[in-house]
Amino acid sequence: MKRELIMGINAVSGLIDTAPERVVRAWLNPSSKRLTELQTQLESLGIAVEFCDARALEQRSQGVRHQGVIAEFRPRSPLGEADLPALIEQKAQPLLLVLDGVNDPHNLGACLRSAAAAGADAVIVPKDRAAGLTPAARRTSAGASERIALIFVTNLARTLRALKDLGVWCVGFAGTAGLSVYQADLKGPLALVMGNEERGLRRLTEENCDQLVRIPMAGHVESLNVSVSAGIALFETLRARGDSS
Repeated sequence: MKRELIMGINAVSGLIDTAPERVVRAWLNPSSKRLTELQTQLESLGIAVEFCDARALEQRSQGVRHQGVIAEFRPRSPLGEADLPALIEQKAQPLLLVLDGVNDPHNLGACLRSAAAAGADAVIVPKDRAAGLTPAARRTSAGASERIALIFVTNLARTLRALKDLGVWCVGFAGTAGLSVYQADLKGPLALVMGNEERGLRRLTEENCDQLVRIPMAGHVESLNVSVSAGIALFETLRARGDSS
């Protein structure tokens, strides 16, 4: 499998905490205490570290903020729709985050981070016309991209129908919905469905949700960033389920 790059202190730390065997080598500028500690950790795992100045790291990162460290690694095998039944059957109350065409890799990374923090079981995204797991997305996820399952699907509407057949309640978020997320039943197997940054949910996605809800806002703002909305939805789900951890 093709090797990829991951950059940023939290992102590289998350990878070596989760799957150090997949890290091939690292380039590092030991210019701070955190980077020196990361260097020690990498070397203790037998991972080759090459020292670079800031300019060399900039050239290798291709515009992505690297914070003084870049690692080359073997990515996980991609997951697809066929992996969903086994994943859902393993959980008493599976929690999924579905992103309908999120285009900004930073938003994808932030959504992965929130999903991992909330203990979600997977994030589902379309294969096409959406942000992929780029170095920028991995960096923004702060290591979460290696901690949570990311499932790529060809047809999101079909995937939602498959989820419903598996007993998962699909809740879509739309600013025009009459029901507040704080009034919705968020217990049981659940998929939270978020739309594109500009257009929101596509028509077929919306039609295949079991319920539409909105996040009420008191200020004069039409909508929230998708990663902020995802965070609110995920942690409101934890509250509704009585998770006090």
